[in-house]
Amino acid sequence: MHKPKIIEKTVYFVRHGQSEANVSHIFQPVDSPLTEVGKQQAKQIAERIGKLSFETLIVSPFPRTKETAECITQKTGKAPEYCDLFIERGKPSGLGGKSYDDPEADGLWKEWEHSLYTSGVRAGDGENFDDIIARADKALDFLRQRKEKVLVVVTHGFFLRTIIARVILGTLLTPESFRNFHATVGMENTGLSVLTYGTVYEGTSWRLWIYNDHAHLG
Repeated sequence: MHKPKIIEKTVYFVRHGQSEANVSHIFQPVDSPLTEVGKQQAKQIAERIGKLSFETLIVSPFPRTKETAECITQKTGKAPEYCDLFIERGKPSGLGGKSYDDPEADGLWKEWEHSLYTSGVRAGDGENFDDIIARADKALDFLRQRKEKVLVVVTHGFFLRTIIARVILGTLLTPESFRNFHATVGMENTGLSVLTYGTVYEGTSWRLWIYNDHAHLG
């Protein structure tokens, strides 16, 4: 007989609202703000989060996540706790803000993309496969060790999918499966995903409960 499921922790993950770079022909810079659509999306997810009972709001310190979280703070009264563990994948210096049509930038992007899906390869000072998987592990450990039972985290699409890929595949996550996961699994701006941590069957682990729920957008 299986042991009963015991949920020790629930984490609601929110991707930021639509940013200007999400709809522009440029490689997204760190300081890309929300569009008017993104601001409306942030208000919509804030209404939804406002119906939840949670203890802590953890936020990536990038402008687009800060703006999204501000709406949640206004709705819930929860002050943001900024945490660098939840920033987006780190691009090589000089890439952010460059046009897709810039040959030099396009070449650097391709080198960096290769490094994200190949162990031991690096493009400039950008994060690579080993870096981002290690950071996902640190982020999960950080959340697991928090005393709070219910948390909301405002973060970014690629990094959130990395966390989820790590939860689903664990030590079976290879560069090849990581590439395939990102190529085939999309995420909506302000999509809501939920991870739980606790006793599942014969062990204790993270579990994906909800993925990319964006019903609040209509």
